[in-house]
Amino acid sequence: MVNVQKTEKFLFGFLLFTLFWLPLSLGANRPWAWALMQMSLFSIGGTLVLLNTSLLHQLYTKYRTFIVLWVIFLAWQLINIVPLPFALVEAIRPERVSYLLSEQWGNQEKVTSKWLSLSFDVGQSDVTFFKSLAYCFLFFIALTLINSAKRLRYTLIVISAAGIFQAIYGALEVLSGIKYSLVFKQPVSHIATGSYIYKNHYANFLMLCLSAAIGYLIASLHQDNTTSKRERLRRLVKFWLSNKVLFRIGIIIMVIALVMSRSRMGNSAFFIAMTITATLGLIYFKPHQKSYITLFISMLIIDILLVSSLFGLKQVQQRLEQTNFAQESRDEVITDALPLLGEYGLIGTGGGTFYTVYPQFQSESIQHFYDHAHNEYLQFSIEFGVVGAFVLALLVLLCTKNALSAVRNRRHPLPRGTAFASIMATIGMALHSSVDFPLQAPANTAIFIVLLALGALSRDISMGRQSHR
Repeated sequence: MVNVQKTEKFLFGFLLFTLFWLPLSLGANRPWAWALMQMSLFSIGGTLVLLNTSLLHQLYTKYRTFIVLWVIFLAWQLINIVPLPFALVEAIRPERVSYLLSEQWGNQEKVTSKWLSLSFDVGQSDVTFFKSLAYCFLFFIALTLINSAKRLRYTLIVISAAGIFQAIYGALEVLSGIKYSLVFKQPVSHIATGSYIYKNHYANFLMLCLSAAIGYLIASLHQDNTTSKRERLRRLVKFWLSNKVLFRIGIIIMVIALVMSRSRMGNSAFFIAMTITATLGLIYFKPHQKSYITLFISMLIIDILLVSSLFGLKQVQQRLEQTNFAQESRDEVITDALPLLGEYGLIGTGGGTFYTVYPQFQSESIQHFYDHAHNEYLQFSIEFGVVGAFVLALLVLLCTKNALSAVRNRRHPLPRGTAFASIMATIGMALHSSVDFPLQAPANTAIFIVLLALGALSRDISMGRQSHR
């Protein structure tokens, strides 16, 4: 007979292991890496359903709105993938028929005799759909398995540890002066990228992990400020002998690596998101904690003003100051892609098809090949349609709403810190997504999905006997 409790513990451990190794495989931005991710998540989800036959009903009862939104988003993608009669496709999307005829060199009979999909690249849309399905599994796996204070802490610790490892690896690669990375033999320059290829994906990952690490530190802060000097001294000594010191050092290392990535929006998104979320905490955390204020003052002085300045903060500032839209082509890509939104904005062109449809509208002044729009809002609206993008936005907003409720109403520091991590990650991702494509790296998306799930459950998760609202 299967021991359900032990199996569930194993699945939770396997989930954490999956989250840790995903960024190691080039950000899981390779077919073999995201295929392994999908197999892991589908296996965990399938095993959970087999262990508890009433799990789906329990999830639907507790998280009905989230389930409905995920189902709508997945079903909306299928509209572009499922084969339809030629006459229907020709009526709905004649451009798709014209595109196929041009590919078949005018062989109209071969095209008209088949059932067609609305997507401009069915293969890429299939890949995107299964990624989305895996992310859906991950979201509800997190809601199912992270069901106690202990597991909540472990999740924040593992995400933070993944970021610290990446920060150390990325910084040492640059400082050591090696020409090629040790694992995948990728070229190493003066810019830190860790096990990623693209520096902005690396910076975005560090921003997400920093959110989790800061959230964990907030969850570990003492609430009682009315203690004697002797008690405060005892706590100070205890702090320096505890794992909180390791977390504090880890945060410094991640900030250093973030600065060394030279990512303009990666750094800006982190500092802006941290400032906004810290302000929210200062407003809503009751009673006000001296340790909370001290934490962020120390981050401002030590991490940003002192340490970061030694590892290239001035270079990042110079890149921001020297940013010139006349030299940048990203804004021109967005301008060129806007007609796609007007033409295909309702249903979308199909997941993963931006690189297929964009050349039709690419201006001659842009000489580079762009497989992404460098704006996730625009790309998602083009590929999934305005409806699909709106459903995704609504999902994120609902998770953030739960997290804000936890910040305002929960008195236990752990759900507070968890909600802080979720809100900070969401603000940072929202900012970064406006000028880049961080969600195209599966490792980043997976971590972000878990942080969203933590925000969704932070409002109501029980802290056991220590729980108090």
